[in-house]
Amino acid sequence: MAYEVNNCSEQCRARRPRAYMSEFGTTTLHLKNPWVVTFWSFAFPGCGNLMQGRLVKGLVLICWELLVNNQSNVNLAIMYSLLGRFDMTKQVVNTRWLLLYVSLYVYAMWDSFRGTVDLNKQYLLADREDGPMRPVVIKTLDTNFLDKQMPALAACLSLLMPGLGHLYVHKVMTGLFFISWTILVIYLSHALQAVQYTMIGAFDMARSVVDMQWLMFLPSIYGFVLHDAYVSAVEQGKLFQKVQSRLLREWYQHRRFKMPM
Repeated sequence: MAYEVNNCSEQCRARRPRAYMSEFGTTTLHLKNPWVVTFWSFAFPGCGNLMQGRLVKGLVLICWELLVNNQSNVNLAIMYSLLGRFDMTKQVVNTRWLLLYVSLYVYAMWDSFRGTVDLNKQYLLADREDGPMRPVVIKTLDTNFLDKQMPALAACLSLLMPGLGHLYVHKVMTGLFFISWTILVIYLSHALQAVQYTMIGAFDMARSVVDMQWLMFLPSIYGFVLHDAYVSAVEQGKLFQKVQSRLLREWYQHRRFKMPM
């Protein structure tokens, strides 16, 4: 109990901290392009909030989008519209749920843009204050520490399996969520069965077995995890350098200091 109090006092001493570390991950403030965050909310509502570090809001919006999208068949409507089969688009879409999808989209994009602008201001103030930060957190469930990760490796791990890149940069909750989400989407879309039939040349079987309503979630998942894991690795490396720089300035005197005789 005493260790937790000391740990909190170390991280909360700064009026505006640049980051917060726990055994479940590291949440950092850094400059973001509001339009990029808004784009990811457009690609999949909730992903923009995850980029901001607002985990609960992002996960709730993602789950809400999954529910409304599947009930209204938005992915199927998009696919048929891209193929020019507008008659099929009218048949598959469920307008009772579609109107809920509009409000979800508008809020997610607005909140992502507004929140990113405000968080950028908070980062500038926190960076100017340059407050102290504890670089290591040791708890019963896990150990977290600041380090310089390889952004390319984070992206490759995310390409191998969405969520692994986030585990690499120690965003445990986000990583486990994306792993679970990807397993669910791949299973319900029969994507692996379609890959198997494609590899043996049974293209008709591959087309018949795949569920496009679920399969069309994968491009958004892969695109976001690649981008977010890469950016997280880069920004955590910058945070490590700033914390180390502050430590060296406090502990070591200037090289031009003349030793008294």
